[in-house]
Amino acid sequence: MRFHGLDLNLLVALNALLTERNISRAAERVCLSQPAMSNALARLRDYFNDELLSTVGRQLVLTPRAEALLEPVREVLMRIESTISARWSFDPATEARSFNIQLSDYSATVFLPALIQRLSKEAPKVRLNLLPVDGRQSDVIEQGEVDLLIMPSQYVLAQHPTTPLFEERYVCVTWDEHPEIRTELTVEAYLAAGHVIAHFGAKAPVFEGWFFERYGVSRRIEITAPTLSSLPRFVVGTPRLATVHRRVALECQKSLPIKIWELPFEMPKLVQTMQWHRHRTNDASLSWLRQCAEEVGRAI
Repeated sequence: MRFHGLDLNLLVALNALLTERNISRAAERVCLSQPAMSNALARLRDYFNDELLSTVGRQLVLTPRAEALLEPVREVLMRIESTISARWSFDPATEARSFNIQLSDYSATVFLPALIQRLSKEAPKVRLNLLPVDGRQSDVIEQGEVDLLIMPSQYVLAQHPTTPLFEERYVCVTWDEHPEIRTELTVEAYLAAGHVIAHFGAKAPVFEGWFFERYGVSRRIEITAPTLSSLPRFVVGTPRLATVHRRVALECQKSLPIKIWELPFEMPKLVQTMQWHRHRTNDASLSWLRQCAEEVGRAI
């Protein structure tokens, strides 16, 4: 099908090329051979009278025209996909559906088990594909790679709908035989200690920026871990401490020789939030899953 002389099938290839900025990866993304994707790029260049992707060193970069096309093309395809695939009715007791959910190991530990138990009873044929947090929150939502994103409120995107699931507060954990922090955790002791933190993706943790702005100093970070739930383990046998979610600390205290301390300063609560693409708001199956998630979150 053509629209103003453009083969509309090329829009899918164009989106893959603009997103991946690599012919081989773009071809793999839409299940084409590399020669077929190269041919599609040549046709697109001819239609737009623009290189779209130009070589700079060993990389392909978007031309200004391609940059201008990136969001509109993605928006058009998402509208088409959401219109075609949206379910206007959904019977959880009988229907099969697969959902992609991106969430941290913290949410997988304290929230997901209860949701899975509920889905197992109400929707036995529903499948969940769980994806780890990797710093690509904006990409996975915009490109429709996930159905739900479960993240702290400061990480979600302003242009897509959200709803809060539950709140959490932070505490500190130390080895229960810490050589210096024995009866009280003061601000001075907190600042003097080495810290164990979690870090996902390329961006610095939000907490670091907040803490520096509040106190004008940086924590001395000595260990950076890839998961939140591992932090209490890494303070055992050391003079370090970790600032963690209260539910994680309480769970780890059951099996680890750690002590839990209230923070020696005020810190905003974490608001765990659920987000989805705005074009999928009316999908009946996703609406049902969101309702289940909200009810589970309120019961935590």
